[in-house]
Amino acid sequence: MKKYLMPVLMLAVFEIVAVTLWMTKDNLFYLFNFSYIGLSISFGVFLFIRKYKHARRIVQLLVGLYMLIYLGLICNENMQIEGFWYYLFTGVFEAATIHYAVAKIFGPLLFGRGWCGYACWTAMVLDFLPYKVPGNPRKKIGWIRYITFAASLIFVATLFLAKVGNIEWIMFWAFIAGNVIYYAVGIILAYLFKDNRAFCKYICPITVFLKPMSYFSLLRIKCNKDKCISCGKCKKVCPMNVDVTDNSRKRLNGTECILCMECVRSCPKDAL
Repeated sequence: MKKYLMPVLMLAVFEIVAVTLWMTKDNLFYLFNFSYIGLSISFGVFLFIRKYKHARRIVQLLVGLYMLIYLGLICNENMQIEGFWYYLFTGVFEAATIHYAVAKIFGPLLFGRGWCGYACWTAMVLDFLPYKVPGNPRKKIGWIRYITFAASLIFVATLFLAKVGNIEWIMFWAFIAGNVIYYAVGIILAYLFKDNRAFCKYICPITVFLKPMSYFSLLRIKCNKDKCISCGKCKKVCPMNVDVTDNSRKRLNGTECILCMECVRSCPKDAL
């Protein structure tokens, strides 16, 4: 039963967050929201332990569609980075600010960039494209993410400085337009670079939050050097070009690991 400890621990973490926010915010929604996400992730980890091939994809759909359709389109919440800036400027700890604090700012200290691998609604679509294993070497254009990060901040700041009316309505349509642009750019880059995760590597502004925190992540892939035969299969299947055979936190693209477990699945010696 020890192998099922991980899904239990994941569920426990999310339940602690769910109950804490429910009690402090006096809002039953947070109990439902984080319990649902915790159950979805725990279920996916359970399926992975049971060696079900599409375990991660199921979690992506359960969480990604919930956040995109229910929270975004039905509840009119902008869960993109613009929504985070919006709530931050209004001084309200709600919706996107809570989401970012848990999933993208402090959460990565525990589970690294697991958000990118299991919950991102953009990657949820991009991972269905044909280039699951990068077909070309990684490009040195990751600096573009800082431009998109700054652009999102400037966009929302300008709305507040100009005292534009109906900002909430603008935020809703910015969420829709932003997703359309993200999907379009992500799909184009995937085919251009033969890499499903090109958008994540070069454009996504969220990684500006994720990368520094992921460096200190408690949950990470490690290599048992005694078992490793240096066959290179793990490096070939990694969608983020991470050298998982290096246990150092300074390993190549170390803060890019999305815990997709493709390396673990492909290792012939169970060294990961």
